[in-house]
Amino acid sequence: MTLVKFNSDKNNNQRGLVPSFNNVFDSIFTDSFFSGRDAVLVPNVNICETADSFQVELAAPGLEKSDFKLSVDRKLLNVSVEKEQRNEAQDKNYSRKEFSYHSFVRSFTLPQGADENGIGAKYENGILNIIIPKKEEAKMTSRQIEIS
Repeated sequence: MTLVKFNSDKNNNQRGLVPSFNNVFDSIFTDSFFSGRDAVLVPNVNICETADSFQVELAAPGLEKSDFKLSVDRKLLNVSVEKEQRNEAQDKNYSRKEFSYHSFVRSFTLPQGADENGIGAKYENGILNIIIPKKEEAKMTSRQIEIS
């Protein structure tokens, strides 16, 4: 599985093809406007490989199973969320409405041996577990080798 990130390090040493773009993006996302309580963060993931499958755990507490959309397109697994919250309180002559909209997309390149037709997912206790089975020819096999 491949996840690509573009960052500059803390010493402001630039990485990437066009250094000026890194400064622009860093200043946008570190600006105080985006660092408040409503800042949208992309959830962290754990990816592991077992003998029979690849497993992706995406930490997304506070969401519901119906908030997620999973799709596979050209060996790319996309996990997206769109959630809108509306809170309305009325008291005497006072009315308050609060709207909140959160969305994100995480994309992962499926490895060569992945069986994209057998992908399954389960959301439980704030964790989205995605199981990507391996094709038979890609499963790890172990055997004892006799020494002669």
